[in-house]
Amino acid sequence: MSLDAAFNALSDPTRRAILARLALGETSVTELAKPFDMSLPAVSKHLKVLERAGLISRGREAQWRPCRIEPKALKDIDDWLGHYRRFYEESFDRLDDYLKTLKAEETSTSPAMRNAKKDDDNGGSK
Repeated sequence: MSLDAAFNALSDPTRRAILARLALGETSVTELAKPFDMSLPAVSKHLKVLERAGLISRGREAQWRPCRIEPKALKDIDDWLGHYRRFYEESFDRLDDYLKTLKAEETSTSPAMRNAKKDDDNGGSK
């Protein structure tokens, strides 16, 4: 599977809606076409894009041609995204630590804390 082909296929809202429907289970082209205001040939073109990207497969059972989602293709995409997910989570964790450090420094240098420190330095007298 090519990630380029997969992301190209997923860039279209109709194809994403088709995948969402197929996540519920296999179904026919006719059933997939029902919610869309387009012809069966137009839906078939979307299915061909999804199929070429490896995101779906189409079978043949007598006259029925069921479409089904291909989980491995989605797993490959998720694995690729996982690298970036980890990168951003680690970056946000570092940012959170940094902000906590700044907050702690800000609290320790607030006017009330400075006055308390002066009082301590002067033996408690003003």
